[in-house]
Amino acid sequence: MRDHNGDAQFDYIIIGAGTAGCLLANRLSADPSKRVLLLEAGGKDDYHWIHIPVGYLYCIGNPRTDWLFKTEPDAGLNGRSLRYPRGKVLGGCSSINGMIYMRGQSRDYDGWAALTGDNAWRWDAVLPFFKRHENHWRLDEGAERPAGFDARHHGHGGEWRVEKQRLRWAVLDAFAAAAQEAGIPATCDFNTGNNEGVGYFEVNQRGGWRWNTAKAFLRPTCMARPNFEMWTGVQAQRLLLSEGGPDGRSRCDGVEVRTPQGVESAWLAPGGEVLLAAGAIGSPQLLQLSGLGPAAALQDLGIEVQRELPGVGANLQDHLQIRAVFKVQDVSTLNTLAGSWFGKARIGLEYALKRSGPMSMAPSQLGAFARSSPQKDWPDLQYHVQPLSLEAFGEPLHGFNAFTASVCNLNPTSRGTVRLRSRDPADAPRIAPNYLSTDADRQVAAESLRLTRRIVAQPSLSRYRPEEYKPGPQYQTDEELARLAGDIATTIFHPVGTCRMGREDDPHAVVDSRLRVRGVSGLRVIDASVMPTITSGNTNSPTLMIAERAAAWLREGD
Repeated sequence: MRDHNGDAQFDYIIIGAGTAGCLLANRLSADPSKRVLLLEAGGKDDYHWIHIPVGYLYCIGNPRTDWLFKTEPDAGLNGRSLRYPRGKVLGGCSSINGMIYMRGQSRDYDGWAALTGDNAWRWDAVLPFFKRHENHWRLDEGAERPAGFDARHHGHGGEWRVEKQRLRWAVLDAFAAAAQEAGIPATCDFNTGNNEGVGYFEVNQRGGWRWNTAKAFLRPTCMARPNFEMWTGVQAQRLLLSEGGPDGRSRCDGVEVRTPQGVESAWLAPGGEVLLAAGAIGSPQLLQLSGLGPAAALQDLGIEVQRELPGVGANLQDHLQIRAVFKVQDVSTLNTLAGSWFGKARIGLEYALKRSGPMSMAPSQLGAFARSSPQKDWPDLQYHVQPLSLEAFGEPLHGFNAFTASVCNLNPTSRGTVRLRSRDPADAPRIAPNYLSTDADRQVAAESLRLTRRIVAQPSLSRYRPEEYKPGPQYQTDEELARLAGDIATTIFHPVGTCRMGREDDPHAVVDSRLRVRGVSGLRVIDASVMPTITSGNTNSPTLMIAERAAAWLREGD
């Protein structure tokens, strides 16, 4: 925690030094006339496993880097609760996530524009904000540019590095060929607005190291600016609200934080703004602790209602992955490669010498976007395919060679909630995703497992004699497959939507299309919680785009 002046006032107070918060801090502190304070509940990103790509295995479930949230028991998961990782460290989830660079589909953003009535969210309008911070490897001097790659979709020279992965697996190459035999086209670029196809994911790495937002946007730029201040190890526990804002609205004057030395307050300068970037769990939690949320739920906990906003904590959406496992023969997978001390030593030596091999792996290497049925007008499924298998995340690898084909419904219709457990900011909120709670989601779950089986049955994989280990070939009916999905599915860590943006006449919209909290001046939410609908793919890069878009509005005085 940097030394600070308790009497100082700030033009911007950013709550959360995660994906969105780091970019906001960089862009807003570039104006030397603005004083910027960045608050982070976690510590510095100096843990070595943050930076080694495979280190996510040691960061998720680790109190040094993870909030250690769990969901409520979920009927759609047959009563199971899930670990729900959220980054608690500089860089936030970009320090512990799967590093996959994915924007989603153009229709996602066109849909946001329709829901908010603001064309600033259309695909063609947001594409420049993806490109503004991008540094894409195919635009490097001398880089390969295959047929089908269109440089107009990408940026170069920005802070956010996008690279190809530094390893391949024969079993994954065979899966990609089998997917093509099943009718899924090959692609060299998932990020053109239409991500249908199969190919290796691109990742946010630099030279075989994880590239998180703290490296990209805080160091060295922000740290060297005299108008920038950062407090780490401090938890925001209440927004400081007053009456007398414009048009009878409340006014956000600052934030109360718990520090190692006790409770302190950070105050805004006249005309300043608090920017809440604590994520899809943390942002609705802090709003509710501050009296902004569904009135009945707040009153039940004895919290004075400052402004009724029924949409706070509602509309939770997430991608639920169904993990199908197939045993294989006559091909190497990580299960046996890392199954001995000699194998582990080889893996470590390759990474030390070349920054390649399994230690440079993202959690998923091969991806595919496909349609759950021919009637779908767009790809509604995403595959994350891995040359390994285990019973559950955090448990040992199986002792046999196998691969995992995880598939998720990109556009779930199930909706969940984030609600306070108590008035104590230290208590984790109640997270209830309500997975598989609609007939449509259960049907897509069944169809996705059938498509997985169809891919695995293609000739390109036959030489490895794949054998279904999970869920098991004996399960065939829609009802059986949907129930089995509830048994084996897990979150892919993409919660969004809990402070969604919307039109003025939408009673459940928490923020307007410029991300200003309804009924409260001087307060915006800028993170994945503002998404009205989940993007069709991994959510980290769309969150960066949201922050880039918002930073431009703030600098323009909008």
